[in-house]
Amino acid sequence: MDKWWKQSTFYEIYIPSFMDGNGDGIGDFQGITSKLDYLKELGIDGIWLTPFYESPKVDNGYDISDYYKIDSDYGTMGDFETFIQEAHHRGIRVIADLVLNHTSSEHQWFQESKSSRNHPKRDWYIWRDEPNNWESFFGGSAWEYDKTTKQYYYHAFAREQVDLNWHNPEVKKAMFDVIKFWLDKGIDGFRLDVINFLKVNDSFLNNPFDEKKQEQIHLHDKDQEGILLLIEEIAKFVHQYPDKFLVGEVGSENLNILKQYSGNNKLDVVFNFNIGSIEEFDASQLYQQLAATEETYKECQIPTLFFSSHDMSRHISRFGNREDRAKLVATLMLTAKGIPFIYNGDEIGMRDWITDDINKMKDIQGITAYKLALKEGKSHDEALIIANEKSRDKSRTPMQWNGNTYAGFSTNEPWINVPAELHLAIMEDQQDDPNSLLSFYKKLLRLRKKHVALHAGNYEYLHYKDDIITFAKTKQSEKIVVVLNFSDEKKSIELKSQIHILLLTNKNISKEENVITLLSNEAIIYKEKIRICE
Repeated sequence: MDKWWKQSTFYEIYIPSFMDGNGDGIGDFQGITSKLDYLKELGIDGIWLTPFYESPKVDNGYDISDYYKIDSDYGTMGDFETFIQEAHHRGIRVIADLVLNHTSSEHQWFQESKSSRNHPKRDWYIWRDEPNNWESFFGGSAWEYDKTTKQYYYHAFAREQVDLNWHNPEVKKAMFDVIKFWLDKGIDGFRLDVINFLKVNDSFLNNPFDEKKQEQIHLHDKDQEGILLLIEEIAKFVHQYPDKFLVGEVGSENLNILKQYSGNNKLDVVFNFNIGSIEEFDASQLYQQLAATEETYKECQIPTLFFSSHDMSRHISRFGNREDRAKLVATLMLTAKGIPFIYNGDEIGMRDWITDDINKMKDIQGITAYKLALKEGKSHDEALIIANEKSRDKSRTPMQWNGNTYAGFSTNEPWINVPAELHLAIMEDQQDDPNSLLSFYKKLLRLRKKHVALHAGNYEYLHYKDDIITFAKTKQSEKIVVVLNFSDEKKSIELKSQIHILLLTNKNISKEENVITLLSNEAIIYKEKIRICE
């Protein structure tokens, strides 16, 4: 029998912005638990939780100060345990975001490490007498000077996110203990943050510079020798527990790099940024990446399908701010080959938030970009544009449950702004509307569960012509065909089978003929009926 995750649809919950259960303006476990019936009705199978561990939240929880405690903003350990129990009671699995690459600078380990050059935990982090030219992925140098011990420590991201030294076996043991703790709590697996950064080249050679792109090439600070063996160790440890799932965030869009990290006793899947992070809508490029992924992965590995997350712009905003196109993308994500990940709010068409006030910005990446731009001589207005481009706040605004002042997310002012365009995407308004985006997601998810070819099939073919992506998936004598017209014009196609059953369209048009005309941005899904010869 196939592993449960191979036929599952996951739903990412950005915890501080999903649902506030105690009225303090911050999402929490009580709030998520109160919305489990909504998620069950939506039709998802698994939840991916962003970090919920104790943290000063310089990077909204990806800077962990205690791996064994629930951050008080999100509730108590009892609240977490109740949530897990209630999710499992509804048949929903839960995977947790886990940051193995770095800790908060406030973590006790780092406080001890920086106390003295001779401290036993000094080598738990990466220290140097002199910095090299490595740059932080948030901008600026990746090295921070410590006045107490007169050395520099390494941070691939914010200076408050200090990289652990995975060359030290004590670090590996400590982090494996963390993994065991949460598996024993009932977590069904992990999303491993920036997992290809766990090792750096200990020769500390300078990174080269790409003059054409005017950016550093990260040659020596990610995807280093020994990382894949370490990934195998992590996977072996986790898979001692039955039915656990591992998805990795590998910081690359290069398929040849991505494929190294999954299958063959490594991670179960990795996020396919080559598909998911396409910046502007381009049907041809989308098809090319789907086809390239299928060719590269063959049948040994399974891709992932996502188009939004807490780290990127929402795809409805990137792809033209159109609901019909959002339905097309949803159809692709939930019917093509791969494990789908829906980001909370995408099912109702939530849009990006762009701030006009730098003081309202919460994201360290955007704030850092703003400060660096000013330092380079940019004006405030120019720096704000750059900050909004880099900021991840745009997709982190509160879930829009209703049209009240705080969108039904909280009874008090939320930690981050509710967009002025609230009226464009409200869950309550869509719940009973059969033509809404939310209703369309529900139909797609029901269809995906019902038809084995959709949730477990392989491609019989994958074609592209004139802005139309067409594919057929087969499994257990079932064949489902999906036709996606990404054009703003009507297109006619001929069905290969004369006997077919229409399963779904986003335009409410019945398709009975063998030659059909697709309206602009229309999706159709049909099942080919198999002839039985007597």
